[in-house]
Amino acid sequence: MSLVELSITDFVQELASERPAPGGGSVAALAGALAASLCAMVGNLTVGRKKQEKAWPAMTKVRDEAHVLKAELLRLVDADTEAYNRVTNAYRLAKENTEQQAGRLAAIQAAVHGAAQVPLETLKALSRLPELARQALELGNPNCLTDAGVAVQLVRAAAFGAAYNVRINARELKDQAEALKLLAETETTLQQILKEVIKLEGAVEERLSGFKV
Repeated sequence: MSLVELSITDFVQELASERPAPGGGSVAALAGALAASLCAMVGNLTVGRKKQEKAWPAMTKVRDEAHVLKAELLRLVDADTEAYNRVTNAYRLAKENTEQQAGRLAAIQAAVHGAAQVPLETLKALSRLPELARQALELGNPNCLTDAGVAVQLVRAAAFGAAYNVRINARELKDQAEALKLLAETETTLQQILKEVIKLEGAVEERLSGFKV
C-alpha cells in the first residue's frame, strides 16, 4: 500500500491507528511536500499575472523546482515507513543459534542504518526549500504572502521532525564513526535550514506588522 495514494482521510486514519508506521518520519516528509506545494502554488498564481510580469521567469523556476521537490518528498513519505518496517522485520528474525544471531544482528544494523538515512534524505531535500520560499515571498503574488509563510513554518516542523528521526536511529548503530557522521551531517543541515527559516519568519512578520490587533 502506497501511503501517498491514500485519501487525506484514510492517511490520517492510518496515522492514528495502533500501528507504529506511518509515523513521525513520514509526516515530516509530507510536511515538506506540502511546503513545496505551497511554493508551487505561489508560482502558479504569479506567472501570468500582468502586475508581476517581471517575476515570471524567476517564479516559473520556483514553481518547477517546487514540483520536483514535492515529488521527491512524497517518495520519502513511503520510504520512511518502508525503512521502519525493515527494522521491525529484522528484529523478528530467528536467533536460535550463533549463526542466526549473527545474521539477525547484521540485518538489524543494516535496517537501522537505512532508517537513519531516509530522514537525512528528507532533511537534505528540505534544505532546498527555504530559497524557494524566499523567492515566493519576495517576488510572488503579494496576495500569497501567508501561503508562503505557512510553507516556511512547515519547513521548520519538517526539518526538526526529520532530524529527530535521524538521531533516534543513529544511536542504535554499533558503528560509532558512522553514527557520528550521520549526526554531524544532520546537525549541519538542520542549522542551515533554521538560519534561513528565521530570516523568512522575520520577513513575513515585517510585512504583516500592519495587521496586528
